[in-house]
Amino acid sequence: MPSDILLLMVQVPAAFRDRMAARFEILGPFDRHPAAALTPDQAGRVKAIVTFGSLVSDAALFDAVPHAKLVCCWGTGFERVDRAAAQARGITVTHNPGANATAVADHAMALMLASIRRVIPTDRFLRTGAWQGNAKTRQVPVRGLTGRRVGIYGLGAIGAKVATRCAAFEMEVGYCSRSRRDGMAYAYFPTLLELAGWADVLVVAARADAVTRHSVNAGVLRALGPDGHVVNIARGSIIDEAALIAALEQKVIAGAGLDVYEHEPAVPEALRALENAVLTPHTGAGTLEARDAMLDMTVANIEGFFDAGRALTPLPE
Repeated sequence: MPSDILLLMVQVPAAFRDRMAARFEILGPFDRHPAAALTPDQAGRVKAIVTFGSLVSDAALFDAVPHAKLVCCWGTGFERVDRAAAQARGITVTHNPGANATAVADHAMALMLASIRRVIPTDRFLRTGAWQGNAKTRQVPVRGLTGRRVGIYGLGAIGAKVATRCAAFEMEVGYCSRSRRDGMAYAYFPTLLELAGWADVLVVAARADAVTRHSVNAGVLRALGPDGHVVNIARGSIIDEAALIAALEQKVIAGAGLDVYEHEPAVPEALRALENAVLTPHTGAGTLEARDAMLDMTVANIEGFFDAGRALTPLPE
């Protein structure tokens, strides 16, 4: 059996375990903190950790496994990794940029269509037997996607793919990002408030950090307006959830399509009760293709780090 340990903080596909089995003893995930779950011998042999960026990876975790040298975030996010604590201990942190971008962009379009075209309420209308044929129970028509203005907040790998999909739907595309993107034909807005004031649909695809936390606030939602929809496939912390619930209840905006929430897996009852909110349980990356891409990139990071001393996709400086 290998002497080094790979610590799993999250469930991963069996194929990943199989590919790592010759190199590492694999432990976890546990239902308690590794400091309590690992024996002293095991803690001393942990060399790598696989986690989600939305889970806390802090000094307490790193102190519990003092010889760990690599933390791999399964996915693109890394917002809850204490990068200063990792750097102080000589730990390299990696993520999987772009690996799930196609899947998440597809899901953004699914949420957008479901919200704008009122897929959930009309599905319920049919299932309850209320539909008596269009001659008797014609639905109130809604404005479609063509010609709408979509504002993309964060034009990284996911945001750029959302933009191309929206263009194919004949939507007008604008964006707000940390910087203007060279070579992009889309309209650039220097502030989120300006973007929301221009847009009919706001797609949140920004990276979660202290700067973007609650950046989609009551003022931004008011600027989006009563015919506006917001779609969030990034992180729940970017939207002020209480402000969003109030905006939906009071019809400040028309609707929302959400795959992420501020305190996952807890979703407020007030949000779950809203007919003008389409909700999915953080499944944007839930395709076979995205799973395989994230698996391959995580393996490449581990092998590159331990075989060649260089991870494939370390976090940006």
